[in-house]
Amino acid sequence: MGRRAARAFSRRAQPGLNFVVPFLDRIAYRHDLRETPLDVAPQVCITKDNTQLHVDGILYFQVTDPRLASYGSTNYVIAITQLAQTTLRSVIGRMELDKTFEERDQINTAVVAALDDAAPNWGVKVLRYEIKDLTPPAEILRAMQAQITAEREKRAVIATSEGRRQEQINIAQGAREAAIAKSEGEKQADINNAQGQAAAILSIAEANAKAIRQVAEAIASPGGFGAVNLKVAEEYIAQFGNLARTTNTLILPANVGDVAGMIATAMSVVKATPPAASAPAPRG
Repeated sequence: MGRRAARAFSRRAQPGLNFVVPFLDRIAYRHDLRETPLDVAPQVCITKDNTQLHVDGILYFQVTDPRLASYGSTNYVIAITQLAQTTLRSVIGRMELDKTFEERDQINTAVVAALDDAAPNWGVKVLRYEIKDLTPPAEILRAMQAQITAEREKRAVIATSEGRRQEQINIAQGAREAAIAKSEGEKQADINNAQGQAAAILSIAEANAKAIRQVAEAIASPGGFGAVNLKVAEEYIAQFGNLARTTNTLILPANVGDVAGMIATAMSVVKATPPAASAPAPRG
């Protein structure tokens, strides 16, 4: 409250009941001590790379000293609004266009810090400042959109090429692993075949050795030698008989009497061999 006397300010009314002397005292100013939002008018700011930006923001403040708010400035609202605009132009002027979109928090903090230095003289406390909108010119927006589109297309091409590259790598690795598996299978098959052939040869050799041993034992047994002579005579006669059946030409030994001698020898062997030990006599 104030007075028209020489001393303009008399006292500050406190919350609750206050008495005013008529014609001597009057209520000069009324202030709302609650937090108040203030819409800062949009303005054009120039960035470091000479790009125009239309910036729209909102300021939150609170009157902390009604006396200073009344007598420290003729209009503290205009004062903090103008200071917020000039500070905003200064901060954005030190940034490039791309940074202004990324560093909104830094811009807000810088504006609040600048206002905090001056606002106490006006009995006002600036709580925070928020940028509502950053709008570049239309041609800048089109250029930014084209840049974003090109960047996305670039990433798509890179992703496609990486996919094809990985596909080729996977195919090559698959072919390599298939070739290795095939060669390992062929190797194992060859080993198995070789082992099978070796086992077969060994079995045949063991069978032949056993047969030879049995023949040797048979020859060494009583009547064995005579049986051998008889067998030789049978084979001799049988081979001549086969020649006579399979061809029109009959080959005879130089001495035909050799056949008779062979037969006689075979008969003498049969006669000399005991019945129990002799081999069965050939027919004919």
